[in-house]
Amino acid sequence: MRIRLCLMKRIHRRSFLKMGGASLGAAALPTFLREIAAISATSASGTIADVKHVVILIQENRSFDHYFGTMRGVRGFGDRFTVPQRSGQTVWHQRGAADVTILPFHLDSRSGNAQRVAGGPHHWDDAHAAWNHGSFGSWALHKEAPSMGYFTATELAFQFALADAFTVCDAYHCSIQGCTNPNRLFAFTGTNDPFGKGGGPAIDNTNDDLGAPALGYTWTTYAERLEAAGVSWKVYQDMHDNFTNNPLEGFRSFREALASGGDSALVQRGLSSPLSDGTLAGLRADVVAGKLPQVTWIVAPERYSEHPGPSSPVQGGYFAQQVLEALTADRDVWSKTVLFITYDENDAFFDHVPPPCPPSRVDGQLAGASTVDDASERHPSGVPYGPGPRVPLFVVSPFSRGGWVNSQAFDHTSILRFLEARFGVHEPNISPFRRAMFGDLTSAFNFASPNSEVPPFISCSRDRADALRAAQEKLSAIHAPVDSNGSMPPQEPGVRPSRALPYELNVEGTIADNGKSVALEFVNSGGIGAVFHVYDRNHLTAPPRRYAVEAGKAIVGRWPAGGAYDLWVLGPNGFHRRFEGRVERCGSIGSGITASVAYDGAAETLIVRLKNESETPKTFVVTDNAYRSKQSEQIVVGPKSEERVIVPVAKSGRWYDTSVRVEELPEFHRRFAGRIENGKPSTSDPAVDASIV
Repeated sequence: MRIRLCLMKRIHRRSFLKMGGASLGAAALPTFLREIAAISATSASGTIADVKHVVILIQENRSFDHYFGTMRGVRGFGDRFTVPQRSGQTVWHQRGAADVTILPFHLDSRSGNAQRVAGGPHHWDDAHAAWNHGSFGSWALHKEAPSMGYFTATELAFQFALADAFTVCDAYHCSIQGCTNPNRLFAFTGTNDPFGKGGGPAIDNTNDDLGAPALGYTWTTYAERLEAAGVSWKVYQDMHDNFTNNPLEGFRSFREALASGGDSALVQRGLSSPLSDGTLAGLRADVVAGKLPQVTWIVAPERYSEHPGPSSPVQGGYFAQQVLEALTADRDVWSKTVLFITYDENDAFFDHVPPPCPPSRVDGQLAGASTVDDASERHPSGVPYGPGPRVPLFVVSPFSRGGWVNSQAFDHTSILRFLEARFGVHEPNISPFRRAMFGDLTSAFNFASPNSEVPPFISCSRDRADALRAAQEKLSAIHAPVDSNGSMPPQEPGVRPSRALPYELNVEGTIADNGKSVALEFVNSGGIGAVFHVYDRNHLTAPPRRYAVEAGKAIVGRWPAGGAYDLWVLGPNGFHRRFEGRVERCGSIGSGITASVAYDGAAETLIVRLKNESETPKTFVVTDNAYRSKQSEQIVVGPKSEERVIVPVAKSGRWYDTSVRVEELPEFHRRFAGRIENGKPSTSDPAVDASIV
């Protein structure tokens, strides 16, 4: 069976789930789903105030690469700028047991029990060991071989189609390197109590269900803040089957309210069972009756939680569809609603993007620096609490239609900040670091003119989802292939529309301290903070440094210069810099050879600045690596002179990837890559599915 999905007036065909004659979806789009796609937003003010209801569904244990590494138009398996590895191979070549190398492998539902694949270790210790301060390298050793498994649209028909219809975020991270409850605490309260003032710091699943009233966490939850502010809220769940995924059960205030008789708002809205028997009838009834709260959390029953083992991707897709059915039972309600669907953590599953953490403290020293107070983000052991790996986030709303990708850095506290932006209820638990470095998700929407055409997506019945899971369960397990020379999985070619982002970042590299060090200045002239990761490719046994720079600020880091240097910088949305050379030849006193870039967003050009402070002419070679057919241009810069090269980037969606070399100094190499922002939408990176260069 093939379903046709229309995106941006193009027909994109994709083969959806096939397995033993049973298939997910239907050739003809059901009426109710066609109606969902047709419902326009109510846009009275053209601002976030038009949103009347925010609904939050947090599912279980899936990483971004695990689900969407092959998806078109996101930062997946085709990413060209990744964490360098000591082996010289890509970040996807991860060492497992017995020193074998394991690459991502397809959890193919046509050849095995893909829907029934098991999870792996996903706790504080193994999470930090696998992340390795951002160096990676031995993920499969600490998380086990199945952690490198991934799905495609064949297994995730509903999830892929949902992304094609609305908006997917490919830089949304879980909040902590660890398991479920600490991440859900961030999602419901903005913190894990890092200093232990209210029963924390939470780094495991302690207090993840109802316990003694005298016990439990004591800090204030966001639900309580909404209650105090008069903003309506409710948790829709089955208290008899919520898979211990409602973290409010772990708070003393809620436990005491329940022990006092159960008549309080905390119990009626936070610990009741409007989804009794695992159905969504209670949610639908409130929608139809005009009683949908302003803020809604939904907790799925175990079978539909999407957790590896008790649930499956197809069952999670079914449950998400049922949420949509309930919310669209009243078209007017849906026209004013935002639905966030995300995952609390990544389980053991691999994701290649280094989380934008504050610097680690290693052997008593910070590996990097920060312009913002990050004391609450670091465990007493010196490692950051988080954020953790990327997890998928769907932004499903009449205000976010059209198959967009948003690549701003977010974490679970970003959803709370969206609630802050809409309802004005401040959450003081959110740390200064997270407020500075993560967005509030408003950039994922078009409130001013939201009513664009949207493609249809497929549906799945409960019986079909359960039957498919059962059929998969009878098949043999899928084992990780062991082949260090194997090939990377392909990523679907093509782009998707991409939201404008508030980033304007740069890194300037110079030889400093009379030739004794290489200095990098991290400059943030944009509207939000960013974390720069720096890998010393000549010393990859050392932890990478991280520099967290607030909007409008700059910070300098220095590396001792002992001959050759090779510094590899990664930032948000494909931002990359490489500084390579040899101090004795191209950076000693008097040589003065530099290359840097500036941006002209209005003209959509990259300005490459070539400076020669030496006494002899130098021949600079400026090369496009991806977007202009790898064109090169030679520029002779005279002594004590500077030249500029203008690189047009309009045709590439303002993406650039430019290298500078000097013929007389073969070790000298600078590389600049990223996207120029000018407040306008663009496309995803057209070169993200190209070969790594």
